[in-house]
Amino acid sequence: MRRTAERINYHHSYSRKGCPYDNEGIESFHALLKKEHVSQRPIYQTFEEARRQIFSYVQGFYNNHRIHSALAYLSPVEF
Repeated sequence: MRRTAERINYHHSYSRKGCPYDNEGIESFHALLKKEHVSQRPIYQTFEEARRQIFSYVQGFYNNHRIHSALAYLSPVEF
């Protein structure tokens, strides 16, 4: 896997042992996505339906209207 990453000029993110904070942002996003969107919906019938619904949530709500503590409790649009 390392050779493949080097061949395509991909740089993997590693943190030092015992430091979980490098993935903190994306893990927080995934938790919110599951809590605010995925668990509120019926089971997706197809992968394409899931992709469209999640894209709609991210672009229509999360990126435009949801407040973020890292942005002084403003939405990205307001910030």
